Amino acid sequence: MKEKKTNLLQVLARRALLVALDGAIVAFSFYFALLLRADGAVEASWWPHNRALLYANLPWIVAVYLLSFLAGRLYTILWKYAGERDLIRLAGMIAVPTGIVYLVNRCFIHGVLFNSANAMAAVLIFLFIGGSRLAWRLFLNHPLGERLRGNTSKDPNRPVMIVGAGEAGAWAINVCKTNTGYGHVIVAVDDDPNKLGQTIHGVPVRGTLEEIPDLCTRYNIHTIIVAIPTLKGNRLNHVIDLCVSTHCAVQMLSDPQLVGAGTPQQGAFRELNTADFLSREEVTLDTEKISGYLTGKTVLVTGGGGSIGSELCRQVMRFKPAKLLIFDIYENCAYELLMELQQKYGRDVPVTVLVGSIRDKARLDEVFETYHPTVVFHAAAHKHVPLMEISPAEAVKNNVFGTKNLLTSASEHGVERLVQLSTDKAVNPTSVMGCTKRLCEMLIQTFAGNTDMKCVAVRFGNVLGSHGSVIPLFEAQIKKGGPVTLTDANIERYFMTIPEAAQLVLQAGALAESGSIYVLDMGEPVKIMDLAKQLIRFYGYEPGVNMDIKIVGLRPGEKLYEELMMDEEQDKMRRTVHNKIFVASPRNIDLGEFYQQLQELAVAAEHNDDSVVEQLAKMVPTFTPTRENLKL
Repeated sequence: MKEKKTNLLQVLARRALLVALDGAIVAFSFYFALLLRADGAVEASWWPHNRALLYANLPWIVAVYLLSFLAGRLYTILWKYAGERDLIRLAGMIAVPTGIVYLVNRCFIHGVLFNSANAMAAVLIFLFIGGSRLAWRLFLNHPLGERLRGNTSKDPNRPVMIVGAGEAGAWAINVCKTNTGYGHVIVAVDDDPNKLGQTIHGVPVRGTLEEIPDLCTRYNIHTIIVAIPTLKGNRLNHVIDLCVSTHCAVQMLSDPQLVGAGTPQQGAFRELNTADFLSREEVTLDTEKISGYLTGKTVLVTGGGGSIGSELCRQVMRFKPAKLLIFDIYENCAYELLMELQQKYGRDVPVTVLVGSIRDKARLDEVFETYHPTVVFHAAAHKHVPLMEISPAEAVKNNVFGTKNLLTSASEHGVERLVQLSTDKAVNPTSVMGCTKRLCEMLIQTFAGNTDMKCVAVRFGNVLGSHGSVIPLFEAQIKKGGPVTLTDANIERYFMTIPEAAQLVLQAGALAESGSIYVLDMGEPVKIMDLAKQLIRFYGYEPGVNMDIKIVGLRPGEKLYEELMMDEEQDKMRRTVHNKIFVASPRNIDLGEFYQQLQELAVAAEHNDDSVVEQLAKMVPTFTPTRENLKL
């Protein structure tokens, strides 16, 4: 309590000092402006009269300015974090009393104080007040100011390296200097030869990015902060590898948009996340086409509380739908998403959470009749491969017949566009889950050919950070001391971040050649062994030395390599107008035979036994079951 009272007294004393300083600045500015107006002719006969008139009016002029500063809360601005907005705010606080002085001068003093002197005084006040704050800020960031504040010795055990000597790097250095909890910046690196040997806020730029490991050893670096927002794709991956190899703590800018907008007390930097390890080039969206089918529309997202469904909801909200319907059987995640969207867009955000299952056709009909959605994104599905091997009947009921329920209800209630999220596991499937998703693609094509609704499927691979993703599993195993379990030393997977996948799904929905299967460009497949080693090194261990990797064998239904296209699709696959989306033309499906087989599959799914798998194999000839030793 005593410490709090002391701090309050210090703040009040500081503000009183600033008020006195600003009052002196206003008085001096008017005197100096009048002197400039007189061209320095202080011996002229009119000078004593005008000077005396100024002295007589200065008290109320200073008072008006100070009242404007207090009303505008000038003394609550933390100038060490100030930016352009604060300078504009200061200009406004000066403009108001300048106008008042002009009116009083014109109406009551009859112009003797000169309008030109009034204008010059306003400019001088802005320069002196703004300049005094800026000078203090520069002094605090100068090595001399740091020594006076004792900053150089506050955190000697956490030397920091900044990667990047541009605007973001300078901002990051300033953040660390004003928030000692981040550590003490002692060196920066940059590939620009013009910056080598220079200093930023007193911090020397000592080398290039390739020299990061050597410089970390030389300067005994504890933390590396990567502050180059333009680094993407393979180049970012390489820089992260260099940083991780040093075994230093590695951080990134938490939000590149904060650069230049002040220096936050906390949250300026974040730890590396899974997406950083597999950075890809930024997705460029055709926002006009996406807005054309989302803005002002009612949009339904099934499985909207899931990892990908929730990101779809976030991305949809960017395009200002008339209403967003989050449909999910699991209410907890859907509720959390609703709270997140309300916090971001306000309590009156047009979002409604609807609890229900796609297996319940009556509930779907009720939703469509009540809310009349025009666009549907279908992300609800059972997707865990090993679990669906044990419960194939449940996979069929949810994935196949749940999708059929949704398509039927949507087509009966005037939905214009339905986008089904599919998976690379639907290609030449070896798992029950993959096979059911292939049947979903076939259902999409049958409804596209026999209804007025535009139906498309979007096929992509693994998504970083989604439920069941391998990376969270690796991280948990490393934190427990290992071993890290890997199904096969040669296993490969395609990866994509959740936001990238959601954005490309929206883009594919805008293309909407009904009946088409869109395939997202997943880049090159990633060896899971390499990914595991990267994560192990990131957490400060060495693979095979103090952290073991254990090969446990492929799980039921699991492939060694995933495929994005079937053999018969290869020749027909073509690139769309978006360079990261390919499309396979609709295939011919015998509708009568297909629906007869669906009826047989429904009968088989009444019991969780091998008849379900046998019927799936009959409907999808490329399905190769791998369930020999499983007990149902």
